[in-house]
Amino acid sequence: MLVADVVRKDVPVLLEGVGTARPLKTVTVRPQVDGTILKIAFEEGQDIAEGELLAEIDPATYRAQRDQAVAKRVLTEKQLENARLDLARYQKIPGVVAEKTVDTQRAQVAQLEAQIKADAAAVAQAETVLGYTRITSPIAGRVGMRLVDEGNLVRAGDAGLAVITQIQPIAVLFTLPQQQLADVNRALAAGEVKVEALGTDGKSIVDSGVLKVVDNQIDQQTGTVRMKADFPNATRQLWPGQFANVRVRVDTLKDAVAIPLAAVQRGPSGTFVYVVDDEQRAAMRPVTLGLMTETDAVVTAGLDAGSRVVTTGFGRLSDGTKVRIGEEPKPNAPAAPDAAPPAAAAVDRGEGDRRERRRRGGEARAERNEAAAAGTGTQGPVR
Repeated sequence: MLVADVVRKDVPVLLEGVGTARPLKTVTVRPQVDGTILKIAFEEGQDIAEGELLAEIDPATYRAQRDQAVAKRVLTEKQLENARLDLARYQKIPGVVAEKTVDTQRAQVAQLEAQIKADAAAVAQAETVLGYTRITSPIAGRVGMRLVDEGNLVRAGDAGLAVITQIQPIAVLFTLPQQQLADVNRALAAGEVKVEALGTDGKSIVDSGVLKVVDNQIDQQTGTVRMKADFPNATRQLWPGQFANVRVRVDTLKDAVAIPLAAVQRGPSGTFVYVVDDEQRAAMRPVTLGLMTETDAVVTAGLDAGSRVVTTGFGRLSDGTKVRIGEEPKPNAPAAPDAAPPAAAAVDRGEGDRRERRRRGGEARAERNEAAAAGTGTQGPVR
């Protein structure tokens, strides 16, 4: 049987939940102007940087509108320039031009100055609309399947060109029972709370992240509370829509007395372990357990560090039994050079016995044939 040492170590307090991976940002790229698509600049499944070109819409109509607005502004500027010159002439010779004419000219100058501002705004609007013909990515992420091809006529507000999702970093939405909410809030108040995303085997750690959000209410139907953790997802093991098991580290038990979980036995009086003393005798000892993980159990009373507990072979154990501590077999251990395989030895012994029986049977038949020939005078052998 095997034994293990009772040790003191730091044991993390972990809460387990099930969640779903969600992108931090999801954008459906839609056209903002009407026109024919001249170019699709992305490949399906491509990683897109923020501001990278996705598609181009025919800009001819919108470029003409921009040029028209620019020309209108230039015309107003020339009119303003001429109106200012006339006003200056009227003011050079006082008393020659009527005061009403001077006031009218001054008002015209102010009107043209206001018109300049309106024309500038019209030019800015035309430039903006023209810029909508070049569709760029608003975020960095991964583009999905293409929803429209080159040559199609699109209109503002159509279904869209593609969907872009931000995968790095990524979020995982998960739930925990409401009974564990107090532990999570206590850990958040103390500082950053680590969260681990597990693989499909439920043991390997896929990525490590940080708890970001605890929902502001508990779901009364399920008795759970939703939470969100962010993960860097550097190796892209998490994918939007993927189910993920998570572990939330809310505390760490410092210098706790820990034993392997396999050593814990349960009886009518509660939990107990078999402790091996210096004379190799097993003694049943009741223990009080605290936190239990997948591999370890924290002992709060009944054991001290330095003891040894039995982890296998409980069917042959009882209180006071002398035990023989075995070792795990070493892989690829070489066999003894003089030892023959048991199966081969059994085959050799069986073959030798058969040869001996055949030899003795042949001698007995020969003796019977000689006796028969002497008594009856016949020559035929006895079989």
